[in-house]
Amino acid sequence: MAMKPRMEYRKANPQAFQTMLQMEKFVRSSGLDHKLLELVKTRASQLNGCAYCLDMHTREARENGETEQRLYLLNAWREADVYTEAERAALALTEVVTLIAKEGVPEAVFQNVQKHFSEEETVSLLMAINTINSWNRLAIATGMSAPADLPVR
Repeated sequence: MAMKPRMEYRKANPQAFQTMLQMEKFVRSSGLDHKLLELVKTRASQLNGCAYCLDMHTREARENGETEQRLYLLNAWREADVYTEAERAALALTEVVTLIAKEGVPEAVFQNVQKHFSEEETVSLLMAINTINSWNRLAIATGMSAPADLPVR
C-alpha cells in the first residue's frame, strides 16, 4: 500500500531542494558513465527500500540503454556475469557506503574500487552514492511513493 505524502519538501524548503539539485548536477556532470550511475542509484534504492527512486532510476537506466536483464539481476549482481569488473567494484562500494553502520568500508572493497577508478572518479562515485542515499531518505521520510499510473517509457 502506497504511503500518502507527508509533505511536499520541495515547496516547504526550496533552498534545501536546490542544494540537493546541485549535488545531483555535480554527479551527472562528473564524467562517470551514466549507465553506471543508474546502476548505483538503483542498487542503493533497493537497499533503502525507496520505491519512488527505484521507479525513477530504472526508467532512467532504460532510457540510457540499460537492459532489462541487468536491471532484474541487480539485486543478485554477485551471482550474475553480466556486469563488468568496474561495475562490480562500484556496486560493492555502493552497498558498504549505503549500509556503512554495519561494517564501515572494508579496505578490500576500497582497494578494488581504486583498481578501476582514479582518485577523482572515486570521489565522484562516493558523491553519487551519498547523493542517492540522501534522495532516498528524503523520499522515504516525506512519504513519496512510486507513481503507479505512469507507463514504462
